[in-house]
Amino acid sequence: MTTTSDDRSELGTITTTVPARLDRLPWARWHWMIVVGLGTVWVLDGLEVTIVGNLSAALKSSSDGLGLTSSDIGLAGAVYVAGACVGALLFGQLTDRFGRKKLFMITLAVYLVGTVATAFSVSPLMYFACRIVTGAGIGGEYAAVNSAVDELIPARFRGRTDIAINGSYWLGAAGGALVTIPLLDPNLVPAGLGWRLCFALGATLGLVILFVRRNVPESPRWLFVHGHEKDGERIVADVEDAVREQTGDELADVPDDDAITVRQRRTIGLGRIARTVFSEYPRRTVLCLALFVGQAFLYNAFFFTYGDTLQTFLGVGQTGVYLALFAVSNFVGALVLAPLFDKVGRVPMISATYLVSGVLLAVAGIMLGSLTAVTLTVFGMAVFFVASAGASSAYLTASEVFPLETRALCIAFFYAVGTAVGGITGPLVFGRLIDSASAQHDITGIAVGYYVGAALMVVGGVVALFLGVGAEQKSLEDVATPLTAKDAEEEDGDGPDVAADDGPRANRSRRP
Repeated sequence: MTTTSDDRSELGTITTTVPARLDRLPWARWHWMIVVGLGTVWVLDGLEVTIVGNLSAALKSSSDGLGLTSSDIGLAGAVYVAGACVGALLFGQLTDRFGRKKLFMITLAVYLVGTVATAFSVSPLMYFACRIVTGAGIGGEYAAVNSAVDELIPARFRGRTDIAINGSYWLGAAGGALVTIPLLDPNLVPAGLGWRLCFALGATLGLVILFVRRNVPESPRWLFVHGHEKDGERIVADVEDAVREQTGDELADVPDDDAITVRQRRTIGLGRIARTVFSEYPRRTVLCLALFVGQAFLYNAFFFTYGDTLQTFLGVGQTGVYLALFAVSNFVGALVLAPLFDKVGRVPMISATYLVSGVLLAVAGIMLGSLTAVTLTVFGMAVFFVASAGASSAYLTASEVFPLETRALCIAFFYAVGTAVGGITGPLVFGRLIDSASAQHDITGIAVGYYVGAALMVVGGVVALFLGVGAEQKSLEDVATPLTAKDAEEEDGDGPDVAADDGPRANRSRRP
């Protein structure tokens, strides 16, 4: 039943079982299509970051490259991340307003334009500008894709799926590291062409993902909130039919008690979203900021400049194999630890991955002067085997602990703030540390960067221990009540059951 409203931004009040119907589905091939169509975009991000880190020598060449310095390499990483921050905020707001599907198609197109243009860079200035555009597309993807994935994947699989998908970044990193070996070999590919072909590979993979992504539907959760409940019901019915056909099983009926009542709205203002995040969920806001700042500094500082560190201090020529081993460890870590986020729980796993990786990185900093290229890589593999799942859990947390209507913008906000603090300053600081330390031929000069990253990870782990949210195997609507469900409660004269930061239950089966 639908009721009309005099508010032009409101559409009416409905009761729906769409979330419960999606959450009770068994895993099927349809869910793999979502993983491939949406999740594989992180392969592109990993490819981009690794290529830049592994092209240091080629880009520094004044004859065949662009004449960049180590500081310029750090600056290139910083502007890429800055573009990602801007893109996340811009496209995150648009994702919540216009839908997940429209924006995850647009953001992928922006990425494709940026990375193709990078391959044709003729000056440092053009290269930096292209990196900003490429980053903007990737930043927008983080908001649009993570929100869509979590709204389409059943609750009991959400944690492991989200962690594994974000961990797929390292498949791209490994591929990027390995593919640069032949492309940067002047005996196989002309020196001035090889590094440009590396960027062209990202565009090729992006086109494949764009083709698969056409089959991914709009989020039914977004549809019923914004007045398109008939489209949402149709999509869910189609998904149910596909799952029945693929699994051969009948689906359990959804009890009326699992229905949710919402007052639909065309748009929700930024003021309302800000009040929700900072006033109703202050503990979760602090949690997400701590997680994002820690992982952003750790990864962007260490990984953006790791290839440069190996070449500058440890006499490594081709860094591809080292970076590939490092990346494989990250991916395997995410895959191995991901199921534990659903089984053991969010709070113990998030706090443990942050604390352990922080301590290990501090030890690496202490031993830095005695490490070789091999032993430093082994240390990095151990640190980031654990840190990979922790970093992915930051995106999972921001996606699931805030209301549906704010989900994409919250992901974008915490990604942008955390990355601006950790991801922009990290590469800049490390780039300068490398320049300064190389002048004295002393690798221990960059240890301070390790210590800062370690401290931020430990702080994130402690915050998670005290402020973490036990969201494992719970419906998104039970983890954070939709704003429109609260509107419906107010309309009925009922208030929320509990305080927001204590984990409210959505308004279930209160039919208008």
